[in-house]
Amino acid sequence: MLTKRIIPCLDVILDDTGGSVVKGVEFIDLKKAGDPVELAKRYNEQGADELVFLDITASHEKRDTMIDVIERTADEVFIPLTVGGGINSISNIRQILRAGADKVAINTTAVKNPEIIRESADIFGSQCIVIAIDCKRNYDVNTNNDKTVMQLEDGKLAWYEVVIYGGRKRTGIDAVKWATQVQEMGAGEVLLTSMDRDGTYDGFDIPITKKLSETLDVPIIASGGVGNLKHIYEGFTKGKADAALAASIFHFGEYTIPQVKKYLSEKGIAVRN
Repeated sequence: MLTKRIIPCLDVILDDTGGSVVKGVEFIDLKKAGDPVELAKRYNEQGADELVFLDITASHEKRDTMIDVIERTADEVFIPLTVGGGINSISNIRQILRAGADKVAINTTAVKNPEIIRESADIFGSQCIVIAIDCKRNYDVNTNNDKTVMQLEDGKLAWYEVVIYGGRKRTGIDAVKWATQVQEMGAGEVLLTSMDRDGTYDGFDIPITKKLSETLDVPIIASGGVGNLKHIYEGFTKGKADAALAASIFHFGEYTIPQVKKYLSEKGIAVRN
């Protein structure tokens, strides 16, 4: 049985300190949670399976990812490190991997230039290429017959629309169809974030998580909304995700990685010790 992965996420912004981890709701109303290098070191020591580092304003601010922070983070962790935010070229990917990242997460650029997925997978290998899909529920189902409409927990119907630039811009693209396309083009993993749930503590968005987990062959990292241990358990059981990503519950000391793994293990979920 494949073990499920627990992945803390470092949402980082460029500021006068050189870079700070922040957390908000739907990527706004951000409050600082600490230094990225120190938090990464803590999670490495606690037994996290991987780390995700997202420079969440790089694309919006049209700048490159913070290479120096990546280098300092990579020096402190000995688990796989995925870096995303502002990645816009093959040379940029190469630079980030050389800085110490094991994988890159591409979102906005992949939507605007899908061919970068195939090209980067050919050069660096699919195992290095994670496509980050941020999506929002769209309840306009009557005029969108070509969309993947699904029933939500409350009985309402919706399809999931891909958003870019840190959730600031809707694209009209169906998330399920986009996920299928990125897999075909060589993505080795999908990082799925429901913007409706991000920072809300309401739990993962199960309908879209389950749909992508059942549709794709590549691993799905569920992201957005973890507020307690049960939410992570449901992400694996109801959402069928391969990995659970969380931020707030770890950054603000509500739970530790060992507490999460102990809970899941007692519930019969296979995790790495």
